[in-house]
Amino acid sequence: MTTSAANTRSDARFFVLIPCAGQGSRAGTARAKQYHPIDGQPMVRHTVEAFRAVQDTLAAIWVVISSSDDDFSDVFPDFNGPDEFLLAGGGATRAATVLNGLKAMLEQQPGGAAPTDWVLVHDAARCLVTPEQIRGLINECRNDAVGGLLAQKLPDTLKTERDGRVASTVDRSDKWLAQTPQMFRIGALIDALERAGDAVTDESSAMEAAGLAPLLVNGSAQNFKVTYPEDFALAEAIFERRRK
Repeated sequence: MTTSAANTRSDARFFVLIPCAGQGSRAGTARAKQYHPIDGQPMVRHTVEAFRAVQDTLAAIWVVISSSDDDFSDVFPDFNGPDEFLLAGGGATRAATVLNGLKAMLEQQPGGAAPTDWVLVHDAARCLVTPEQIRGLINECRNDAVGGLLAQKLPDTLKTERDGRVASTVDRSDKWLAQTPQMFRIGALIDALERAGDAVTDESSAMEAAGLAPLLVNGSAQNFKVTYPEDFALAEAIFERRRK
């Protein structure tokens, strides 16, 4: 794999894209899980507020929702600043939603993004990300030829399965759990997603398929994706502990 990437520049700006078009059926919530309350606020508010806390570093924050979404404006009426953009352009998959958002960033006038600007793509359901983690990723990747992602070394023993039983134990020494944000040049990421198609589940996978090797930046176990019903209680407990 190569680590080279073309068309880089040191004065590039930093944009944020939060795909928020999924339903999260595994969470068991009455409506899309990103609007389920955690610590007194809809999950997506916590997510956006973490990026607002570093807005001095960012050119703009974009949130991409489904065209049928009636909840975002209700739970987030103040998402309307000069550097905040809401796009009702969610696709059938996460990759399609991200791609639609990236293209809208380039087309936005005035102040649209350039292909050589950076984008930090972050899951709406990773509501426990901190401003420190976001700044850390930017600082580690801003001079990198490819970009990178927050990730965590796999702490658990990993098994493969056959017919409901353990088939083998996998060496975990080089295994990482991918997190978000994932930070890449906008033009390079668009190209990678268009070539990789809808099957990729994160941006790094698309860049890897293009022959690039993203940088792994240490994240935190607390930056997990709220997915299952029991995850809400854990997120609540972490927010409560942070307040204390």
